[in-house]
Amino acid sequence: MPVALVAISGAAYSLLTRRVNPEKIYREIDWDLLVLFTGLFVRVGGVESSGLAGDLLKTAAIAPIQRPAVLVTVAAVLSNIVSNVPAVLLLKPVVLSLGEPTRSWLLLATTSTLAGNLTILGSVANVIVVEVARRERIDIGFVAYGRVGIPLTILTLLIGWLLLVTVPL
Repeated sequence: MPVALVAISGAAYSLLTRRVNPEKIYREIDWDLLVLFTGLFVRVGGVESSGLAGDLLKTAAIAPIQRPAVLVTVAAVLSNIVSNVPAVLLLKPVVLSLGEPTRSWLLLATTSTLAGNLTILGSVANVIVVEVARRERIDIGFVAYGRVGIPLTILTLLIGWLLLVTVPL
């Protein structure tokens, strides 16, 4: 069975049988995070349906994006502008048009995942961690995060790129 169906069925069962007080469940939901995710995907859908994504991709076509180093760079930058998951959604048409789709998908997956560590905004997971830390009175600022995130991300992107361009698929 699909995981989403199992999850929603379990949640519905818990709420309908009243074994768990629904108010307790509602208190546990991170509504800010839910709104953030919803807004993120609405924004990506808007960019795609407005044609802006196509315009951006046409502009990006000027760059030799079929070259692995260029794809990695574009994906890393885009991941830190719109976050890593929306970056993959926006780059999907580009990857589908490239000559080596398997290698291109692996490069995009690796880059978007690792590039998410560059800045706090690179991944929703980073935002969640920073927000949870703030609730615990631990302040993780943009500069402090960058001192670790930037060199670590550059190193891991370089290693991932080297592995994916040198290892035969």
